[in-house]
Amino acid sequence: MDATLLLERLGRQIEEMRKSRGLTQVQLAYQSGMTRQKLAEVEKGSPTVAVNFYAKVLAALNAEIKVVSARRPTFEELREVFQ
Repeated sequence: MDATLLLERLGRQIEEMRKSRGLTQVQLAYQSGMTRQKLAEVEKGSPTVAVNFYAKVLAALNAEIKVVSARRPTFEELREVFQ
């Protein structure tokens, strides 16, 4: 499994959790001790963002990572590959 795809999935899950809790990027960034721009990079699953930033956001959301067996990419995830 590609590490970039894993980070993109994690970023998407973080974004969904933020939205489900009714938080804006500005609010969650403040709670996480980072800028809104850095949070946006986390939510995009940027591989250039240090894992520490992902951990800060997860801590602010009172969430954790659960390691599960990999699944195949969805069509939506593959769409960008074939464009």
